Amino acid sequence: MRKNLVIGILAHVDAGKTTLSESMLYQSGKIGKLGRVDTKDAFLDTYELERARGITIFAKQAIFEMGETQITLLDTPGHVDFSAEMERTLQVLDYAILVVSGSDGVQGHTQTLWRLLDKYQIPVFIFVNKMDQVGTDQEKLREELKRQLSDGCIEFSPIATEDFYDQLAMCDEVMLEDYLETGKIAVAQIQRAILKRKVFPCFFGSALKLGGVEQLLQGITHYSVVPDYPQEFGAKIFKITRDEQGNRLTHLKLTGGRLKVKDVLKNSDWQEKVNQIRIYSGQKFEAVNEIEAGTVCAVTGLSQTRPGEGLGIEEASDTPVLTPVLSYQIILPADCDPRVMIPKLRQIEEEEPELHVVWDEQLQEIQAQIMGEVQIEILQSLIRERFGVEVEFDAGRILYKETIANVVEGVGHFEPLRHYAEVHLLLEPGEPGSGLQFSTECSEDILSKNWQRLVLTHLAEKAHKGVLTGSEITDMKITLVAGRAHAKHTDGGDFREATYRAVRQGLMEAESILLEPYYAFQLELPVKMVGRAMTDIENMRGTCAIAQTNDEMSVLVGSAPVITMKNYQKEVVAYTKGLGRLFCSLKGYELCHNAPEVMASISYDAENDFANPTGSVFCTHGAGYSVAWDEVKNHMHLESYLQDKAFLEGEGVQYHPKNTEEKWISLDEIDQIINSTFYANQGKKSAWKKRKTARDSYYESASTTVREMESKEEYLLVDGYNIIHAWSELKEMVEEQMDAARMKLLDILSNYQGIRKCQIIVVFDAHLVQGHREEAIDYQNIHLVFTREAQTADQYIERFAHDNRKKYHITVATSDGLEQIIIRGAGCSLLSARELKLEIEGAKEKMMQDFQDAKKSERNYLSDALSPEAKDQLEQVKKGPSTLIE
Repeated sequence: MRKNLVIGILAHVDAGKTTLSESMLYQSGKIGKLGRVDTKDAFLDTYELERARGITIFAKQAIFEMGETQITLLDTPGHVDFSAEMERTLQVLDYAILVVSGSDGVQGHTQTLWRLLDKYQIPVFIFVNKMDQVGTDQEKLREELKRQLSDGCIEFSPIATEDFYDQLAMCDEVMLEDYLETGKIAVAQIQRAILKRKVFPCFFGSALKLGGVEQLLQGITHYSVVPDYPQEFGAKIFKITRDEQGNRLTHLKLTGGRLKVKDVLKNSDWQEKVNQIRIYSGQKFEAVNEIEAGTVCAVTGLSQTRPGEGLGIEEASDTPVLTPVLSYQIILPADCDPRVMIPKLRQIEEEEPELHVVWDEQLQEIQAQIMGEVQIEILQSLIRERFGVEVEFDAGRILYKETIANVVEGVGHFEPLRHYAEVHLLLEPGEPGSGLQFSTECSEDILSKNWQRLVLTHLAEKAHKGVLTGSEITDMKITLVAGRAHAKHTDGGDFREATYRAVRQGLMEAESILLEPYYAFQLELPVKMVGRAMTDIENMRGTCAIAQTNDEMSVLVGSAPVITMKNYQKEVVAYTKGLGRLFCSLKGYELCHNAPEVMASISYDAENDFANPTGSVFCTHGAGYSVAWDEVKNHMHLESYLQDKAFLEGEGVQYHPKNTEEKWISLDEIDQIINSTFYANQGKKSAWKKRKTARDSYYESASTTVREMESKEEYLLVDGYNIIHAWSELKEMVEEQMDAARMKLLDILSNYQGIRKCQIIVVFDAHLVQGHREEAIDYQNIHLVFTREAQTADQYIERFAHDNRKKYHITVATSDGLEQIIIRGAGCSLLSARELKLEIEGAKEKMMQDFQDAKKSERNYLSDALSPEAKDQLEQVKKGPSTLIE
């Protein structure tokens, strides 16, 4: 059976990736002459601009055979400015070849590629190129691969040696057992370890001189495994292009079933027919009538597809990790109408995922958001070649982003005459780099499922602006927590307005933070220039450290804001007289180093951005009226979610949390929070009555408390999954089987109930199980509850505590900080996960001690069994014979 593999080739720029592609094609017999980048005749560099600049700009494919294996080779761009093109290609790969320069070692962008390969879980073969150059050290490079990439990087030449098997055995327990039993490791075990990314075969050579290329190809064919594809149709779209005639091509990989010409493809938004199926190799293609799973092709006839889209059983991909960080105004010729040009630019945007074309209505200008300055020349060339228009660009500016530092509830209401919608959103800070995450925790009793889905759609359909600079928001979790529709007057557009306004209102109340893009860099320069470089980096508000040094050269690694470092390459070349080299890759977004200056220069006024209103619209006496964002919560029709939760604005989750230890809030802290800021999130002009302290409300006198505790039955409510993940011995069991961890917890609590004699209810979340109803089960001597759909364990516990706090003495075991505040507010006792464990262990120890004490007190003596007369006689015997004679 012929093996059909899709393999991508990736590298840092100038590592020799395209040269290796040429060598592989030549070695396989696909081409009869070796092309070269410098002579501009490489088989896969088909665009004139690629040949002129000597870099790969667009991902392309070639097909060749090695024995029984047909390999579809996808050559991806190596320059960081075209990383989004490369990242889309990763999603259709079976294996990847990572090319590392033997003269430069592991560079900054190499590590970025490695992280992306790990994200998409792609097995990797590593080829260390340029080993023919003077100064390369194979042993040092091996150590560097292990240190900077993975311990699983193992040289596969020579193989079948004792050292080779020793290294393999250290990567996987199964291979270790195989090696100890037989003295060698089976090929199938090595294939499995490579597929699971435990082993990364490494080959050393020179692609220009064909050194090591044949060994690489043999290693791929010998140690790769063809994926198993399902019978159901599935396809992943990774690229959109146009041919010389202007036909739109959708490049996809078939991941299930078969595809024929004239088949109808569809998703939730469109349905279109395939007119032609093309198998490309270089510039040429072969038209076929049918393809099977595992094939990469281009199809015509589809006009609405987009990169990253999934068809059939295949799901859509996430947004690329690498996103544009620079924005430039496109300056059109005087006789060119922007309204005519924008649709043409949209065609290029479809093809280039890293390009975003934006029409700024306020400024009346077209803006291009891109990864780096190299793309400007590419974009100019494409517009000139395709549309015959010469465009220019301005000096450009940084694309900032915004996030929040605390938890807030955003409210949006839209109620002009004969319209109605209200939306409540919980806005929470997310982890750095997490982007925007949308979810719902709204009960269907409040808002039906179809309206909830519509709100989530509206959240995801646009880039929401922040309120500091009008920049796009990121690194947040936005949860729909409540909403209301009108049976007669609500339509879909109403929820769009209410959703957008809820986001903006929440951002106005939140503590917003400005973020800017940062580069991770690697700077190679002469030792005597290190001091100058470190001073420059410090002035650029960056950080650095010396990674390695020798007698002549040093390597600095670190990070710095894009805006301060983007032109530093020219300075490095100047002051090192061409000896220094700077490699940059996008690290992500971090806190802006000069936020006040940036905000002052942009001068964004959120309240006067009429395209993105912060207030809401209400209706009275048949007419709609506007309410400012800081008054909206005094007019809303639904109760505040945070008010119901008794959660307080001042104790929100902080941005970029690092501490993962269990948190416990004391009674005094809770009292301080409740008394100082209770209902603080209800709008800035709301006046709320101050509550009593927890001690005043629930602990007025010790005698009263004792009497209440004596008269009330005790209940212990346990948040099951919270405790399981907090106890290390149970958390370890979760990785193997959740059921085992759950039963272990139930057995522990059952034994504890036998000692304490209180009522124990263990609550487990089942809110994500579609159609699940609330289920209560008796397990031995305790009660077990699985919540219904859309109800969390927290919600069940809160409801029980609220409804039964006067009848029972209730204690809740949880380490959820929010839950602790709510439960304390309801007048119940609290145990953290750690304290529950100590309580159970203490109860066990006390029971054992009581048992031991009881055993001591139950010793039997002979005198206890004698009658009074017998005891008197014994006493007389003790006194002596004289007493007996008398």
